[in-house]
Amino acid sequence: MQRLVFLIVLLSAFVIPTQAQEQATPPPPLTLQEAVDTALRNHPTIRMDRATIEAAQQRVRQQIAGYLPKGAYTYSYSRQQRPLSAAVGGVQVGGQQQRTFSQVFNFNSTNFSMTQLLFDFGRNLNAIQAAVASVEASTADLETTKQAVIFNTKQAYYGLLSSQQLLGVAEETVRQNQKHLEEAQARFEVGVAPRFDVTQAQVQVSNAELNLVTARNNVDLGFETLRTAMGLTEPLHVTLTEVLAQPPASLNEDPVLQQAYARRPELESLRAQQRASDERIIALKKQYLPSLSGSAQYNWTGREYPLQQGWLWSMTVTVPLFDSILTTSQLGEAQATLRNLQAQEQNLRQQVTLEVRQSLLSARRAQESIRVSTQTQVQAQENLELAEGRYAAGVGNIIEVTDAQVSLTSARANNIKALYDYKTALAELEKAIGFPLE
Repeated sequence: MQRLVFLIVLLSAFVIPTQAQEQATPPPPLTLQEAVDTALRNHPTIRMDRATIEAAQQRVRQQIAGYLPKGAYTYSYSRQQRPLSAAVGGVQVGGQQQRTFSQVFNFNSTNFSMTQLLFDFGRNLNAIQAAVASVEASTADLETTKQAVIFNTKQAYYGLLSSQQLLGVAEETVRQNQKHLEEAQARFEVGVAPRFDVTQAQVQVSNAELNLVTARNNVDLGFETLRTAMGLTEPLHVTLTEVLAQPPASLNEDPVLQQAYARRPELESLRAQQRASDERIIALKKQYLPSLSGSAQYNWTGREYPLQQGWLWSMTVTVPLFDSILTTSQLGEAQATLRNLQAQEQNLRQQVTLEVRQSLLSARRAQESIRVSTQTQVQAQENLELAEGRYAAGVGNIIEVTDAQVSLTSARANNIKALYDYKTALAELEKAIGFPLE
């Protein structure tokens, strides 16, 4: 029995510290760039666009195949029964007797053929160029998706950072209000403060604890949002290493707009789609023209081996006669599609202008908000210290202390929100212009 107790104590001595050490292990750090790189590797929308590019590349190969020769090899075997006639008696026809009978025999046919397009006025070449332009459009669409994934990841990262900082503010507010409650209770017990001070402090503690619950939930929600933005399925347990700060940034409107017009991937996609439409229109116009192709065959046929051999070659000129209505309709559709794409480009340029200017205005407003909220936070901290001093000296009341505490909490939250708005505005600006700010 004593040996069993000793073994249990010995195992506990090893297992409990190990478990405590595992629980105390901090989660791994995660930088903003690592989060973005993970999102670009794992997000399903990027895999979707890459599959779209691969499909477009296969369509290019399909069009190239139009210039390659087409060959076929066929072999057929049949067993046939055919009627035959002989003048050896039977039915009396025109003074001559004939007899009808049938014969069963085998028949073999082997054929090797090849066809080659020789000239079509470059119609197939235009189709190839249209397919290549479609690949370029799909590649630009992939870049658009990447920009959206990067923005969503940065927004989620900054959102989690701000939620964690707001959680710290909420925890500090709870500690401050508990301190005020303890002080009010002590003053009430010695008869230098009314019961109202205690109940007022209790109300503030309850409100602060309720805000703390909301702040913790926001942090949990922030982790889930970041996990989804990164394209992960498993729970995310990391420590964010970045801080909400105000880095210097060049926010000149005119050069930023010009770069956005030139490098925005959505505009590049529309321009590539227009090139593809131009090539399709040219190819459709050439369908009114004739085409020239050549073909050759070599065959072996007969009832018994060795089979009889033969060959032929031919040149074929195809002139479209009765499909002009179809071609004209297809051409009209392609021209309407081109006009649609041109209008989309004009509309998108206006949208890009709006997004860039909105992001610049948001960034400038956030800069001013950071300056004001930082100053307000200093003033609110000083005001709380004065209110606490007045209350401790007996010349103030609990209302002054609670009001000062609420003002300080609000100032801290406003400063964090202003920093979050500034970082988000810069991320929106990068998405609007299509490339990261230097």
